[in-house]
Amino acid sequence: MFKEILAQDAARIQAQFDLVLSALDELDVTRAMAYTTQGGKRLRGFLVMESARMYGIDATQAIWPAVGIEALHAYSLVHDDLPCMDDDDLRRGRPTVHVKWDEGTAVMAGDALQTLAFELCTRPEVGNAEIRAELALTLAKASGAQGMVLGQALDMAAETAAAPLTLEQITTLQAGKTGALIEWSACAGARLAQADPEPLRQYAQALGLAFQIADDILDVEGDAEKAGKRLQKDAEAGKATFVSLLGLNAAKSRAVELVDQACAALDGYGAKAETLKDAARFVIARDS
Repeated sequence: MFKEILAQDAARIQAQFDLVLSALDELDVTRAMAYTTQGGKRLRGFLVMESARMYGIDATQAIWPAVGIEALHAYSLVHDDLPCMDDDDLRRGRPTVHVKWDEGTAVMAGDALQTLAFELCTRPEVGNAEIRAELALTLAKASGAQGMVLGQALDMAAETAAAPLTLEQITTLQAGKTGALIEWSACAGARLAQADPEPLRQYAQALGLAFQIADDILDVEGDAEKAGKRLQKDAEAGKATFVSLLGLNAAKSRAVELVDQACAALDGYGAKAETLKDAARFVIARDS
């Protein structure tokens, strides 16, 4: 059931992306935007849609921030793949944007996707001015120097550090790099309903960390073809990961513990939260 809902939300998000991007002029930069917003699990967009459903928010309202967070996530991947950062040539099984076009186009496509995210989250269809302002403010914090960009900066600094990161340091790094956008996504439903997002925040913080541990595990024992990208880059670079610090079995156990924590945080919602609990279980069972 969860996978069906995830697929339905992904299809709806893609259709909305196609509609939004079709209104733009035909240029390399807009073609690159469309290219990089195709595919992927759409987990962040799903979290927006599902947390909104839990509060009875209509999909026509929730779809805008769902597409917005996927636009912002896509921007982060385009920039992360650049030669000056992770220097990846493959993403979702296809050439990365700077490989298919050039670095300048990749930078501009990422910039345009970032600003598009805020445009979508502040559309009149999203809600009243207070709701839209809260979504924009919290997204700015989650994506910038207090969130995702902070995590990316810490990650880049770790590449030239004298010693590998400690478990506490890598937890902080990943709470920004991976966790901040997942947290924003899960809390979006409560913000759309102007309700207390704290239970969803607790859920998402555990979920985001479990997601990253699962990524580290996949990097060690995953299938590159299924992942659609190069694996074992961190190990080759000597970077600390949850697997290198905890060991493979302990990392798997920690991921299970975090999923249990995530699910427990939602107990107050009763049966309405079952799909979000299934999402937490999915992130550590996925193979890509």
